Formats: sequence, C-alpha cells, structure tokens
Amino acid sequence: MKRLGNVIAGLLLSAFGTSTFAAEGPVPKGIAPLDHVFVIMMENHSYQQILNNPNMPFINGLIAQKQVSLATNYFAVGHPSLTNYLEIVGGSNFGVRSDNSPDWHNTSCQTNLQTGIPNADNGGGNNPYPIETNNVCPIWGEGTDAVTEAVDNWNEVNPPVFNFLANIDGVKSVPAAANTLGKTIADQLVEAGQSWKTYQENLPLSGADLINSSNGTATNLTTFDASQPLSATNLPPLTSAGVVAAYAVKHNPFAYFRSVQEGARPDHSLRNMVGFEGPRGLYADLATGRVPSLAYIVPDQCDDQHGRGNGDAFCQYDQGIAAYNGNTDGTQVGLNPGLSEQADVTLNKIVSSIKSSPAWHEGRNAIVIVWDENDYSGLATALPANTVFPAQNVNQVVVTVETSDERRGRGIQSGTFYTSFSLLRSLEAGFGLPCLNHACDKGVNVMADLFR
Repeated sequence: MKRLGNVIAGLLLSAFGTSTFAAEGPVPKGIAPLDHVFVIMMENHSYQQILNNPNMPFINGLIAQKQVSLATNYFAVGHPSLTNYLEIVGGSNFGVRSDNSPDWHNTSCQTNLQTGIPNADNGGGNNPYPIETNNVCPIWGEGTDAVTEAVDNWNEVNPPVFNFLANIDGVKSVPAAANTLGKTIADQLVEAGQSWKTYQENLPLSGADLINSSNGTATNLTTFDASQPLSATNLPPLTSAGVVAAYAVKHNPFAYFRSVQEGARPDHSLRNMVGFEGPRGLYADLATGRVPSLAYIVPDQCDDQHGRGNGDAFCQYDQGIAAYNGNTDGTQVGLNPGLSEQADVTLNKIVSSIKSSPAWHEGRNAIVIVWDENDYSGLATALPANTVFPAQNVNQVVVTVETSDERRGRGIQSGTFYTSFSLLRSLEAGFGLPCLNHACDKGVNVMADLFR
C-alpha cells in the first residue's frame, strides 16, 4: 500500500515544488518573536463570499480601514474541515481526509500514518486506492500521510453538482510524505517550555474526553429515556431534531492526537481544551490576562458560519440556489444573511475581548482570523488537465493578521501565494519552533509581510 501511495504521489505535481521535506526542519526566519497568538477559526466560506459581504460589516471594516493585513492569495490545502484543521496545526493531513471522530484512547490500533491507507469519505464511490472509513486511530509516531490531488473526483465530491473539487486551485497538489511526524505545534510548544490551549465554544464543562458533539449541555454520550419525563439526568440525545450539535470534535484537531488523549503531561492533555465560558474559559482567561502562548479559538457551528440544519434563522445553512441543489456556487448568491451576520458579530465579540485583555498590551502579540476552506470549490464537469478552476471555485479563503505593535491604519494586502502550511510555518517562526511536516516543503513561505 505504501508503494502504491508513493507511485501515485510521484505522478502528481507538488503545490510547493517537486520535493517535500516533512518531519521537522530548521526554525523558520522572518517574523519577530511573538508572545501570544490568537488564532480564530471560521468555516466553509470562500474569499469571494466574505469580502464585501454586506452582512459582515465588522470583518470588512477591519480590512477597509487597514486595521488588519489581508492575504489576497491564500489557499486552504484540502477538504473536508478536519483535514484543514490538521494541516494548520500539524502541517499534514496525517492520512485523514474525512471528518470522522477519534477512536478515543485506542492504543492498539494502527494509525493511518503507519498503514499508509487514508481515512476518507469516498463521496463519489470510486476511490482510486484502498481507504478505510472507521473512526480515526489516535495519531502518533511516524509514517506516510495521504496525497492531496489537484482535483478530487472521489472523496469530498457532492454529485451531481460538485463532481470535481479543487483541493487548492485545481492545478497544484501535494505528494504524500513518507517521513511525516504525528505531532502538532502543541507538542512543539510544550517541548520548548511554552503553552497552548484551545477554546472550543459549547464544549461541556465536563471536558472534551469522549465528546464528539455537544450543545454545551447534552452530548453524544447523553442518555435519554422517552418513557420518562425530562430532567437533569434524562436529556434528549443529539439525534433529536431539537438539539443543535454546536461543538464538533472535527473542529478540535488536537483531540485526535495520542499525546493529548493520554495526557502524560498535565500541560499537554485534554485539560488544555475548554469552552468560552466558565472559570478557565476564553473570556475568563482574557479578563485576567492569563493566556497561553497559542490560543486556538473555535466558535461553535452556529457562530463560525458553518451552520446547522436544525438551528434558528441565524444558524441555518446557506439556502443556496436551485441550480446547485441547495448549494451555493461560491459567490454571495444564496448565502444565509443571518448566518453571515452571526459569524461577524461573533468575530467582533472575540476580537474586542482580546484587545481589552491585559495580555494584548504586554509583549508582541497577534490575532489571526482564518476560514478553513471554500466548501463550494466544486464543478459539475471536468476541466482540461492543469486548468485553474474559476475564482469562486478554487479553495481560496480569507486570512487576516493584526499585531499588537502595528499602528492603526497600516495594514497591507499581500498577493504572495500562501497556504495553510504557510500559516503553520509563520506561527513556528514567531515562537522559535522548527518547521513541521509540509510546513518545511519547498515553496512554503513565511507570511513575513502580514506579521510585520
């Protein structure tokens, strides 16, 4: 299987040159040391759907007033959500090209890195090589990650309207790397004596262990006896249409790693995962100024522009257009204005709270706002080989950067080609950490102009 994967990878053009470094390399240069970075993860919308969206005045105001620097040529690497989250924090998909939940605390399973067999969804039913579709074995060790083809016609497709998806732009691809390390920037931070925490909105106060989804109260573990009255111990399960699956483990990439699940180190465990509220939550930490080196902030699926089918008007999925079976075409036509507004208000609240924190005024800090992927990067019919997809159908997303020492109104717009791997490489440069996995690849640039 590994031999087959290497053959396939060899036939594909790398997005970042013809070779991949993987593993850990030298410490990237080009960014002044950072004390704290706040990364805010948003969901599923393209560059064209965010820029000049009238229902998103806050983020567009930051850009128009040059309070932030904007990457105008930044691309997510793959699909679906979990894959993108893994690539941002670990520089690899680690063989995971699905949104499947963790195989919690399974220490005997073989990782996708070890087997070389990708964990994938196979939406088109025509996978070109063996895959597995189970829950994701806790990631650790070393091995071969999954190739990212230029065009996906088998995994994350949505027939009949999206039969071909651009993983980047329809031309660039990423070969599998045989020496991928099963670790993230979180491992690197604790090894270097620094700290991390992920703030996951609507994560229950009981913590992240075994939790795949939750509305903050009920979870996938909640039991329900329909013959008995509702009570504090008899709540409806998440399969009920009345409960919104707000927290999703697929948006919590650190939960997929064995080092975190097993928690041999108290400062590198599931305890590093908290909600927005509560004594150790986001807003409490910001109020006191006791924040980690890396704060990885993930609003819930109503507030990050993802949407839920059983949410209210401000949480419903984009209604889309009839010609695309209820999907959008990658433009602002068919967007749910309530969902856009909810995301924008959420960003305003988080960013304002960060800037009001004592931590923002101590040392050199940065706020990064980034969307994970363009969920509408598909086409019904194939294009000729090596043809860039239309602008609204490439995997281009918004990323903005604001540093605490940046003078207001000095933000820039950068047309340099960047990807999720560039973001990781930039965080590592700011924290003085070695580049990790594909963040070491040739052609992956540090975002020095945005973090200036």
